Amino acid sequence: MATLRGEPVDRPAVNLYELGGYIPHYRNSDPFNVYNDPSWTPLLDLAWEQTDLIQLVGLLAGHACPECVSEYVKREEYLENGSKFTRTTVEVAGRSLTSLTRRDPDIDTIWTLEHLLKDTSDLEAYIQLPDEAFTFITDIPAMAAMDEKMGDRGIVMVDTPDPLCVAAGLFSMEDYTIIALTEQELFHRLLVRISEGLYPAVRTVAEGFPGHLWRIYGPEYATEPYLPPYLFEEYVVRYTGHIVDLIRSHSGFARIHCHGRIKKALPYIVAMGTSAIDPVEPPPQGDVELADVRREYGRDLILFGNIEVSDIENMEPAEFRKVVEKSLRNGTIGDGRGFVLMPTSAPYGRTISSTTITNYQTMVELALNFST
Repeated sequence: MATLRGEPVDRPAVNLYELGGYIPHYRNSDPFNVYNDPSWTPLLDLAWEQTDLIQLVGLLAGHACPECVSEYVKREEYLENGSKFTRTTVEVAGRSLTSLTRRDPDIDTIWTLEHLLKDTSDLEAYIQLPDEAFTFITDIPAMAAMDEKMGDRGIVMVDTPDPLCVAAGLFSMEDYTIIALTEQELFHRLLVRISEGLYPAVRTVAEGFPGHLWRIYGPEYATEPYLPPYLFEEYVVRYTGHIVDLIRSHSGFARIHCHGRIKKALPYIVAMGTSAIDPVEPPPQGDVELADVRREYGRDLILFGNIEVSDIENMEPAEFRKVVEKSLRNGTIGDGRGFVLMPTSAPYGRTISSTTITNYQTMVELALNFST
């Protein structure tokens, strides 16, 4: 919290993102729980015993009227060849919209095999869904209970998509970029529809659970090379900016999650009044150096990052140590609000290698022994 408030600290905070952000069920026998593999235990213990925990809790607890939504939306889940498939069908405006996802037992991710919206006709139909389909409830008592459970061990962070994230995820990446670029008026109508349901939920939690860190994910959909910078202002600042305002108005801290090439987006992100950004990826994944971001925007933004998870998993420990040392130096150089050493993501396979564990240990050790 001292870092978030811009106060002096004795060392940079160190957080392992999802590994220090969820309470994993180590021994849950669910075949789709990769964490129950014994190779995960040392890594999960490291996160929970030695790092600065940021517990993620989702903003949305469900639809405000599930029975209303069920009139239009049907979901079917089934197993095939050991994988879990989910088929979603939306019947609206005389059209049948379908999507299909797959979850494999040894990979902690969901693959979208078919996206719900395929063209502008699908989009026109989708925005005709009733208001109930875009209206959500929140669970502030659950957030407060998590906050109490964490105590001084860490903090709770509210996790939410922005309107762009929800909208873009309805399409394949190629269809999204084409429609967002060539059908801007129609795409704005979709963003407005999503915002009408999302904003009240944000307002409710910002008021009822004030003073907390938030993570807003989705702005990366409007960064280069996907869309030109002027559309970042149109699709992010115009909609996500209001979420930032709601959070700030109740003493919260809005952290923008934005992978990739953020150089031309940074002025817009700062202009929104954002408190923090992650993960500030180094080249070649990103297009800015951490030291440069710190010098130019460090007085405005708390910087979270900038360790690539691919380096954690693949780099030789001696070389990885140099990478971490560089991030710690560059993230704390000169004056700035604060820096949190953090990976860009977390491993998602069932087995954790000895190299991965060693590199995580190095990351934590260097942060804990680094003096600001």
